[in-house]
Amino acid sequence: MLEGIRAKVGGKVKVPYAEGCGITTGGSWNQDFVTLAKVEDDRKLITEAVNVASTADVIVVCIGGNEQTSREAWSRNHLGDRTTLDLIGRQEGLVNALQMTGKPVVVVLFNGSPLSINSLSRGVPAILECWYLGQECGQAVAEVLFGDFNPGGKLPITIPRSAGHLPAFYNYKPSARRGYLFDDVSPLYPFGFGLSYTSFSFKNVRLEKKKISARGSTRVLVDLTNTGKRRGAEVVQMYIRDCVSSVTRPVKELKGFQKISLQPGETQTVALEITSESLAFYDINMKFTVEPGEFEIMIGNSSRDGDLQKVVLSVTK
Repeated sequence: MLEGIRAKVGGKVKVPYAEGCGITTGGSWNQDFVTLAKVEDDRKLITEAVNVASTADVIVVCIGGNEQTSREAWSRNHLGDRTTLDLIGRQEGLVNALQMTGKPVVVVLFNGSPLSINSLSRGVPAILECWYLGQECGQAVAEVLFGDFNPGGKLPITIPRSAGHLPAFYNYKPSARRGYLFDDVSPLYPFGFGLSYTSFSFKNVRLEKKKISARGSTRVLVDLTNTGKRRGAEVVQMYIRDCVSSVTRPVKELKGFQKISLQPGETQTVALEITSESLAFYDINMKFTVEPGEFEIMIGNSSRDGDLQKVVLSVTK
């Protein structure tokens, strides 16, 4: 990351650096035992990082996991699972200390599995989810940070608020989300969620045909507009729910999507196909069938209800 940013700005910008804090001490993915960084060492590193960051205009802090903290277990003395999804060690304390400087903070998150970054999501203005990038990591992230590339990725999983919220997935059955005492039942970030440096509006969601037969097909259409000031890409997502069925069905299922790139102010009508396969399921007799009735067709930019607009499709025999 440091090499990528310094190469990007060249000699025009000074890029001071501090380690911040440790995660684990030495080792690699195939080492059996994992040793966490020492508290006293981290305290010194965090103090140094705050002093260095105080001289900067913007702080880029890279946190998350490493090859020892996100791995598979293969024996009793080579473990990989954790009981918490929180950031390991003093990483959250590092970010809090850097925020206290009053400088803008950008978090670059590296992780092999979801992390419950609740406080960061409330206090940090920009979080870039990287997962585990390849050998061009530094250059790629620098191009995003400095605006040469407008990111438009969407989450392929649900990010839970804590390990206690697991299992977390969007296509649950209607009775599976009663709630929790003293906490929100919703995910921290829903499946399909993702921001970019521009904004989009979804308008005029409609069906080409509002009524079809069980073997028929139609299309759902939506007018997508880039309402921001930069060229960008949005992923139009289509979810479907069978309103009444002979067996319990999920509250919604992703049945189609399309990625669209638009210039600022540009509008494009996006059409997604709805076929019998989009509506069918295995009934109690394990027959893959389409049952007549009403289906909710939901269009938006994530699986979250607040991001979706609905129309109703009627299906006859």
